[in-house]
Amino acid sequence: MMISTKGRYALNILLDLSQHADEGYISLKKISQRQKLPIKYLEAIVSVLNKSGMVESLRGKEGGYRLTKKPEDYTIGSIIKLAEGSIAPVSCLESENCAQACHCLTLPLWMKLEGLIDAYLESVTLKDLLEQKIS
Repeated sequence: MMISTKGRYALNILLDLSQHADEGYISLKKISQRQKLPIKYLEAIVSVLNKSGMVESLRGKEGGYRLTKKPEDYTIGSIIKLAEGSIAPVSCLESENCAQACHCLTLPLWMKLEGLIDAYLESVTLKDLLEQKIS
């Protein structure tokens, strides 16, 4: 499994909003400048975050985006899964119709690995990253 730029940028957006929550709504332009990320790509990602309810938006001169919950209520797993769609280490775990599943000797290995990855990512929050409390 490799986290794409979409997953990393989604995490960066939410971390930036967490760090600057006291400023109210934050424009994508500010996030783009602080994170040194392309604004066009951020627009597509923040749209997904907005539709999922992770952020809310306000239009207008003072508009932008802000978190809908506290940083401790966002798990890294939920963010990555939203952006990436899956955290499966192999593609066969994403398919329910794998013809080889009943004969695959490695399937238990990949299932266990996916569970470990998921459990770890679900145990870490935005707040943990901001406070560097990760293990």
